[in-house]
Amino acid sequence: MNMRRHIFLLVCLWSILTVKAENYPYRSDYLWVTVPDHPDWIYKTGEKATIEVQFYKYGIPRDGVVEYSVGTDLLKSDMQGQMPLRQGRCTIPIGTSKEPGFRDLRLSLKVDGTVYTHHVKVGFSPEKIKPFTQEPSGFMDYWKKAIAENQKIPLNYQLQRVEELCDEVTEVSLVKLQVDKRHWLYGYLLVPKSAQAGQCPVVLTPPGAGVKTIKEVTSRPYYQKQGMVRFVTEIHGMRPTMDESDFSDIRSAFSEYLEMGIDNPDHYYMRHVYLGLVRCIDFLCSLSWWDGRNVAVMGGSQGGALSIITAALDPRVTVCVANHPALSDMAAGSKGLTSGYPHFKAEEGWYTAANIRTMAYYDVVNFARYVKCPSFLTWGFNDNTCPPTTSYAVWNTMTCEKESLITPINEHWTSDATNKAQMEWIKKRLK
Repeated sequence: MNMRRHIFLLVCLWSILTVKAENYPYRSDYLWVTVPDHPDWIYKTGEKATIEVQFYKYGIPRDGVVEYSVGTDLLKSDMQGQMPLRQGRCTIPIGTSKEPGFRDLRLSLKVDGTVYTHHVKVGFSPEKIKPFTQEPSGFMDYWKKAIAENQKIPLNYQLQRVEELCDEVTEVSLVKLQVDKRHWLYGYLLVPKSAQAGQCPVVLTPPGAGVKTIKEVTSRPYYQKQGMVRFVTEIHGMRPTMDESDFSDIRSAFSEYLEMGIDNPDHYYMRHVYLGLVRCIDFLCSLSWWDGRNVAVMGGSQGGALSIITAALDPRVTVCVANHPALSDMAAGSKGLTSGYPHFKAEEGWYTAANIRTMAYYDVVNFARYVKCPSFLTWGFNDNTCPPTTSYAVWNTMTCEKESLITPINEHWTSDATNKAQMEWIKKRLK
């Protein structure tokens, strides 16, 4: 092979691999490629899995010795070894799993004085994964009573047009919404400029985890272009236009909010958040633009969890979209099993009887079985924030009409194409 043809083939290989591997660092000099011997990355329990590993730097295969370990999803490694790379390739047998779940191959390679790491997870009969968390007695009665009590508070909100965010498609307003006796939340209401009374589906988008400003205010204009009214929220009652220095000071006080009051379901921080989700639907259904039929919820991570919870708590929700839901099977770590975000640590004393009881009242797996509307979920296997084990625990619990997009290589993200496809999925299910 002449040098020109050799260079051409390397460039083509690099282009193909880069397009397929969006979770690698942008403009990275190096590239890991991991190829399980089952193309869907799924095996039956008891089947042995083998993974081909490739490593490229500047698009050129590199040799070296790969240090590897294997462990159950998010848990400590129980198998270690080394494997030489020859012409940038090696094959690593990772064994099997006797129980439904995921095994994670973790890789490390030193090249030119720099250590490069990567990992890849494969599933074993994941359709049989069952949640550890059990539904407490009177679970839904508890939430129905809380909602009924909260509904005695009149709908109360303030609306302020945000000139700098408005454009030729969308009218944007900042909303301050009372969610219970003591709490408020903020959100941006995005209304199509073409909106007419009684003509618009409404879409609630709760936020991912953390205490942060609302980032995606106008990032998905295709909702408004399709005539949908969208409400993008935060959950902490922090005005998004607040001065950044003040915001940072307050943020530090709320950084551990998922731990606050966790010893009592009546006092847990997320209680007002869950009740606030229903109040958000109250708000959207009070708008003159609402078509009186269609209410969608959609979000990712914590927002995915809150979307499922809203769909379970409020029968007005007609369609649900959730990406890699957090807050799922949170107490599983108490038995050394894979737990969902926020990954409470047993060694830090979080798994007391009182805390585990509260977790059950707030865990997504217990809400999932009460979702009645059509639902679309997506998740990736390589996600270490909301691991595939807990996403399957949610998915396998849902009994509603449902569709999934499983993207094995994805970590904790969805592509722009997937985000837009979710809007199209919602659109097809409008009544």
